[in-house]
Amino acid sequence: MPSYELPDFYLPHPPRLNPHLETARAHTRAWAADMGMLDDPDIWDAPRLEAMDYGLMCAYTHPDCPAAELDLITDWYVWVFYFDDHFLETFKRSRDLKGAQAYLDRLDAFMADDPPEPANPVERGLADLWPRTVPAMSPSWRRRFVRVTRDLTQESMWELFHIERDAVSNPIEYVEERRKVGGAPWSAALVEHAAGAELPARLAASRPVRVLTESFADAVHLRNDLFSYEREVRQEGELSNCVLVCERFFGCDTRQAVQITNDLLTSRLHQFEHTALTELPQLFTDEGVSPEEQGRVLRYVGGLQDWQAGGHAWHTASSRYTRAVRPAGPLGMNVSRAHLTGPGGLRNHSRTPFTEVSVRLPQPYMPFRVRDNPHLEAARAVDVAWCAEMGFFDALPGIPETAVWTESELVGFDLALCASGIDPDASADGLVLATNWLAWGTYGDDYYPRVFGAARDLTGAKLANRRLRRFMPVDLSPAPAPANPVERGLADLWPRTAGPMPEESRRAFRIAVEEMLDSWIWELAGHAENRVPDPIDYLEMRRRTFGSDMTMSLARLAPGRHIPAGLYRTREFLGMADAAQDYACLVNDLFSYQKEIQFEGELHNAVLVVQTFFDCDPQQGVAIVDALLTSRMKQFEHITAVDLPVLLERIEAGDAVRESVAGYVTELQDWMAAIVRWHQRTRRYPGGAPARSTPVRWTQGPTGLGTATARLAPPGPAAGVRVPAGPGGIR
Repeated sequence: MPSYELPDFYLPHPPRLNPHLETARAHTRAWAADMGMLDDPDIWDAPRLEAMDYGLMCAYTHPDCPAAELDLITDWYVWVFYFDDHFLETFKRSRDLKGAQAYLDRLDAFMADDPPEPANPVERGLADLWPRTVPAMSPSWRRRFVRVTRDLTQESMWELFHIERDAVSNPIEYVEERRKVGGAPWSAALVEHAAGAELPARLAASRPVRVLTESFADAVHLRNDLFSYEREVRQEGELSNCVLVCERFFGCDTRQAVQITNDLLTSRLHQFEHTALTELPQLFTDEGVSPEEQGRVLRYVGGLQDWQAGGHAWHTASSRYTRAVRPAGPLGMNVSRAHLTGPGGLRNHSRTPFTEVSVRLPQPYMPFRVRDNPHLEAARAVDVAWCAEMGFFDALPGIPETAVWTESELVGFDLALCASGIDPDASADGLVLATNWLAWGTYGDDYYPRVFGAARDLTGAKLANRRLRRFMPVDLSPAPAPANPVERGLADLWPRTAGPMPEESRRAFRIAVEEMLDSWIWELAGHAENRVPDPIDYLEMRRRTFGSDMTMSLARLAPGRHIPAGLYRTREFLGMADAAQDYACLVNDLFSYQKEIQFEGELHNAVLVVQTFFDCDPQQGVAIVDALLTSRMKQFEHITAVDLPVLLERIEAGDAVRESVAGYVTELQDWMAAIVRWHQRTRRYPGGAPARSTPVRWTQGPTGLGTATARLAPPGPAAGVRVPAGPGGIR
């Protein structure tokens, strides 16, 4: 009898069973024995493999593929589950970090045409599977499959690091890292293989396809966490499970944590459905996708739905997991009113805009000092003149009000103060350039809702973005004549910024600007649908809407930096940058909440997203967002103090690399500290400086350095944060 009851799962798609099930079972038993996977009874033996029944899993998750393909797919899953258990037994229990890393690094050699001699069942299995799999697929798919397979294996170290230091992730970090180590993106790549649904290379990285893959992956992982909690957490001492993450972060009991996890799972399934029904058709139109390409993408979507439904059916049958108490409904489906009206469902479409709000804002946790640039006053004056020259104060044709901005409003915004703290060591010209970019991005963020939002003119906004791309020529060729202030500003900024860059850096910077522009379309589409975003989709898009990717790309591309490009793709660098971005974005959402919700009818704000997900009041939403940003800052501090030095030691970094890394870390610290200080002083948001909302002792000096004692105390940043009681324990 389980110690807790599994929740009421949303099951919108019926599971189906492949008729070649018995063939796959027989084949994979023999294959596992041949690979040596049954030789160590402490890991696996024949009865244990039989009870886990991976043949049944693959017959459920790939119901339409032929027998030979089902055999191949089942072998892959036997390999990946054996790898997980072998890694647990060999390295997690012994805490052998050095041996684990060497073991994982060797696996990369078996995803190549000339692998070494295998030394254990995991290597033997991969050496056998690789040549049986990749010949049927394009080089583009192979590169993606190598990446997701490497993520799956290498990120096992993330789990091992957490066990070693007895640490539980914050919710944002957990979802991102679980997506890698959990293997569902790897499963999605195998869906392409099994369903004859290889994604067209030009569409594989598009937002709709990316969101379909990631929402599928998150739902698979959250479901697995619910079924595997007792085995992983209570028997194996595992710390990477969303139920445990919710227990620690929210300071709640297991029953509440199960419900929060299940609500997030339901929301991700709704995100998958919403993307397939609303964003894919638009992608097909915008990109001129051929009928044959559309067919492959739609087979991929169907394959992911089959996997989701079949994966649930297998979890209820496998000996590996907690047994479900309540059965699924007819045909293995389960769709209740609560599933349709709760998180991700109709609740997200029921927001009444321009609602009066009043909240008490906490002081953001900020451990770093702000330094100001000596050219601040000059930059203030030059930026006002530049904005006037670009036409930011001019009346726009067809706009009911006279202008998007007035000069007095810009002076009150004081964007030069933000730029001064972000880059305190910049030259006078460099500070002016940084301030102009902040002004342009902020103006564009206000311009798009004013010009395209009220009219629900998504087509006009997309055409505007298409034109803006012409003002960022990688070869620095002449741009067309600008037709509005946004174009005029970009036409001026691009050659000043990109001109001194090498071509590769220009290309990277252009991509970062394009991602911000495209995120503005995403916000406009949300308003057209009156839809408050899913929490995970919101956080990932917020980095783009805030322009943080663009800002950080400028830091990465700074001249004189000696950081190998590969370091930026490591777990440590990605985690550090993402934590910094999320911190800054969430700070902005706290300070802008009243302005956006009450006066602008905004739907894209973290406080509102949290309110909608938990069905809680605004003050509780503020408390949870504050806990999230605090946890992200603490994660940033841990990575820079502990993980980065270990990484630099492991790669034997030289003095130049270490100095450049230290400089990059300092720039991120400056960026976050400056953003907090600017929000406290700017007149862009109503209400002035925040008041204390909790009885904590707070000290803050003129530098902006502040520490709340409550945030330094265990057990966690969100201990005591309560969501409303009610049916199911959290609503």
